[in-house]
Amino acid sequence: MKQKGGSTSADLVIVGAGSSGFAAAIRAHEIGARAVLVNAGTIGGTCVNVGCVPSKTLIRAAEAHHRTGHHRFAGIEGSSRVSDFGAIIRQKDELVASLRQAKYVDVLDAYKNIRLVEGRAVFRSRDTIQVDGQDLRAPRLVVTTGSRPWIPPIPGLREAEPLTSTSAFELDRLPESIIVLGGRYIALECAQMLARLGSRVTILQRSDHLLPTEDDDLTEALAVYLREEGIEIVTSARAERVKRENGEIVVEAHVGAEPRSFRAERILCATGRRPITDGLGLEGAGIRLGENGRIIVDDYLQSSAAGVYGAGDVIGEPAFVYTAAYEGRLAAENALNGNSQKRDYAALPWVIFTDPQVAGVGLNEKEASAAGFELEAAHLDLEHVPRALAARDTRGFIKLIKERGGDKLLGARVLAPEGGEQIMEAALAIRHGIGVSELAAAFHPYLTQAEGIKLCAQAFGKDVRKLSCCSA
Repeated sequence: MKQKGGSTSADLVIVGAGSSGFAAAIRAHEIGARAVLVNAGTIGGTCVNVGCVPSKTLIRAAEAHHRTGHHRFAGIEGSSRVSDFGAIIRQKDELVASLRQAKYVDVLDAYKNIRLVEGRAVFRSRDTIQVDGQDLRAPRLVVTTGSRPWIPPIPGLREAEPLTSTSAFELDRLPESIIVLGGRYIALECAQMLARLGSRVTILQRSDHLLPTEDDDLTEALAVYLREEGIEIVTSARAERVKRENGEIVVEAHVGAEPRSFRAERILCATGRRPITDGLGLEGAGIRLGENGRIIVDDYLQSSAAGVYGAGDVIGEPAFVYTAAYEGRLAAENALNGNSQKRDYAALPWVIFTDPQVAGVGLNEKEASAAGFELEAAHLDLEHVPRALAARDTRGFIKLIKERGGDKLLGARVLAPEGGEQIMEAALAIRHGIGVSELAAAFHPYLTQAEGIKLCAQAFGKDVRKLSCCSA
């Protein structure tokens, strides 16, 4: 691939070398196929470079700083200060670089049938792409080019040089104040992290509450906890114009019908991401695109062009690194062995890494009602979970949802300091048909977070306030 004008063939060509692309390439190797992995830019994709890894380590850093002076244990005093914000960023960069090397670059050495080609790919036909003047041909191709942050077309916004979830993790100085546009998971994670490190944060959310697709009890409780930490949350806020004035950024908005202005040193756009499909020549190869430029695929992840598959953020929601890897493997499997497996997200767990965390799987109450279920929900405040009492942190609740009169779990939501560690039990129950009564009867170690799921399952038929410790 080093000579111009040459042509190389393979069993599978994968465009994009992030988590989805690597998963597709590794699955191709396992099947015994020859795979070419085409990469433009930094290897590893969003998660390790500018997404999950940098965000979660910075969130933990902010949490360590915050909790030193915010606990409820008697007789213990502590304080913390951010003495070198740049050092926090440099440590994050070191982690990103080491994981990128260990989990992507070095991984390729273990797979003799995977070839990495650096360069930007352009489709010449359904079975041929061109990379720096060289043709790559394969009977099957997988597109895994990912997504990028989206900046909405608000007048003056681009001129205000907004931060995105990428550039916010590369700051060398903490802003004294910042406006966050958006109220979903990226916006909330970034807002709390920046606030805990010392920024004055204002969230402007277009919908009438945070996380608009979730149930009101969850979003309202989360908003209370964020406001208690000094974060200003303004909902039903429609940004009309952004400008610079006296060294500050000013957002002119309507909050409901009332015009208001908000000022801060910086502005962060956390208003979603868009698939990277521009400049790839997809439509010329017969590959149909949908809203926001995503590749339209069927349940087997095949596009409108026979033999061309899509996986990861480039095909739209759900946009998680673990679903991207799942889709990459599935796309390679279906491409090389025939369309034998459909994608299935019925028991897909997810976590928002605020504090307390928000975790879910399956249907919430809104979704279950919309799907026609007569539902029943059990709601357990964490003040009834011994682990939370011992930790002196009873923020949040657990909610399980089932069909009225039945035993099948339809969904679960957890709002808890480590809610992400609790959700997998509910996910496995949905996946494997474990009934709510079985969750209520199963052994759960005392003084663990997992015991909260058992107690919530018991709450469908019992008043847990009247149970002794570990009572069945």
